[in-house]
Amino acid sequence: MTPMPRLRRLAGSLLLACLSLPALAAPQHALTLYDEAPKYPADFKHFDYVNPDAPKGGTFRQSSFGGFDSLNPYINKGVAAENLSIIYDTLMRQSLDEPFTEYGLVAGKIEKAPDNSWVRFYLRPEARFHDGHPIRAEDVVFTFNALVKQGAPLYRQYYADVADVVAEDPLRVRFDFKHKNNRELPLILGQLPVLPKHWYQDRDFARGNLEIPLGSGPYKVAEVKPGRSIRYERVKDYWAKDLPINRGQYNFDFMTFDSYRDNTVALEALKAGAFDFWQELSAKNWATAYNVPPVRDGRLIKEELPNGNPTGMQGFVFNLRRPVFQDVRVREALSLLLDYEWTNKQLFNGAYTRTASYFENSEMAARGLPSSDELKILEPLRGKVPDKAFSEAFHNPVSDGSGMIRDQQRKAYQLLQEAGWKIANDKMVDTQGKPVSIEFLLVQTEFERVLLPFKRNLADLGIELNIRRVDVSQYINRLRSRDFDMIVGGFPQSSSPGNEQREYWSSAAADNPGSRNFIGLRDPAIDQLVEQLINADSRQNLIDHTRALDRVLLWGYYVIPNWHIKTWRVAYWNHIGHPKVSPKYDVGIDTWWIKPNVTPAVTEAPTTEAN
Repeated sequence: MTPMPRLRRLAGSLLLACLSLPALAAPQHALTLYDEAPKYPADFKHFDYVNPDAPKGGTFRQSSFGGFDSLNPYINKGVAAENLSIIYDTLMRQSLDEPFTEYGLVAGKIEKAPDNSWVRFYLRPEARFHDGHPIRAEDVVFTFNALVKQGAPLYRQYYADVADVVAEDPLRVRFDFKHKNNRELPLILGQLPVLPKHWYQDRDFARGNLEIPLGSGPYKVAEVKPGRSIRYERVKDYWAKDLPINRGQYNFDFMTFDSYRDNTVALEALKAGAFDFWQELSAKNWATAYNVPPVRDGRLIKEELPNGNPTGMQGFVFNLRRPVFQDVRVREALSLLLDYEWTNKQLFNGAYTRTASYFENSEMAARGLPSSDELKILEPLRGKVPDKAFSEAFHNPVSDGSGMIRDQQRKAYQLLQEAGWKIANDKMVDTQGKPVSIEFLLVQTEFERVLLPFKRNLADLGIELNIRRVDVSQYINRLRSRDFDMIVGGFPQSSSPGNEQREYWSSAAADNPGSRNFIGLRDPAIDQLVEQLINADSRQNLIDHTRALDRVLLWGYYVIPNWHIKTWRVAYWNHIGHPKVSPKYDVGIDTWWIKPNVTPAVTEAPTTEAN
């Protein structure tokens, strides 16, 4: 479940997971998905993955990609600045070492109907915005209505099963549900940020601009340099600073994000000391770009942190809104032309594993033949989903890594012929006799070297692939308007897939500009599988439905699967510290700190130009 306020780090990032507590109609300190006990009891002192005595102070400098022109991350206009969620508190907070458990933040207690027909949040009387105005139920109601009516289209999908929201009194708000089957919905609503009604009453919520917004969270926006940098300041009298869920977190006095339009430039800036932390997404860089004195002498630290999340699916996404991709044989043929083994060996130093599931690195990934329970789910859809989903295990094509993929090219050519394509004047032409030309829309320079061998393999069959790189603003606008043939797209997953699956695959999301249905899927059978998954009534039932959906998506050849790694690769200067125990499901930057007795490598940022 992941309503992303902006396209961010393209590989993304992600949001949901699951465990649970007794489903009694009585206020609780935490919520879980299947009503099992949460890890942390009501009287817990702090999360296990923090240093409760972490020092406060200093400035933590980071980079962001592309620039920004808005400080409203909740609308479908403009490009929002990095990390704006840090200025807003939510009703509840998810722990980072449980698959999906939430603990009260603005809401100190939560009450869920025994039949899951409603959820009630009891707000803390001391909760307040940065201007001292108390946070009350009317702010929660305002926020929900603003997001649904004026926010990015994804929120209408995300909250689609909410029938009504009612402020019962100043400190109690109740959400009533359209049906009782959506077990995830109370936790989804716990993630709701609470925006100030009194601040927005004279402003247009749907208008993106650079006016500094009023928040309630551990940080506030201190300075904005449009398109170039944003600076956050820790709120010293933050109302929730002493809550157990916040102890040991939010330790930096200031956080800055400088915008870079090229990640190669940004990496060099890191090594020069222009900022403090970098998450490396390039295997080639990780293997070859850090042989520099600061790394060798231990001032710039390279570290791999374990990543317990499902990796989800990153791939080359086909836009089925384009007629050229509507035949599954065409999509399968093009998938055969990516030589992953050569790419991993020659470009990635063998660092990656090929992704073979939309729920990779989890028990929810489809493997082997479908189980009897999976077949029970799929059987009513026979004839409406690929036949192979019932009888074959999906496998990506495998080459010998030599760079010669003639067997795959022959099979691809046969599939294209079956789809009505043919060679004319050394060009592949479609069923209308039109030469096939595909535009690959790109924002990351790093992917150009990956696409060039793919481009050559397509050219061998007479197919033209044009790599079109644009800036972030243009990329987001074209993504929203669905003006692309192919992109590098990501579908991040949590340990508890749920309502966000509508955003990825449902027919209703296909034309929503803010949804992540990049593929343009409009398939009633997939819609049915998604709804059944959301309404799963046990963990095992969820796993079975997820695997069934996975099989149907894989055999539909909607993306050309890319690759993944099961760690976070990070580099940071040695004046930065972090807890000995890392959270299982996140890097946990909010738990890091500045070491008070270590002098930063560079006390003033060098003149390397951001942008």
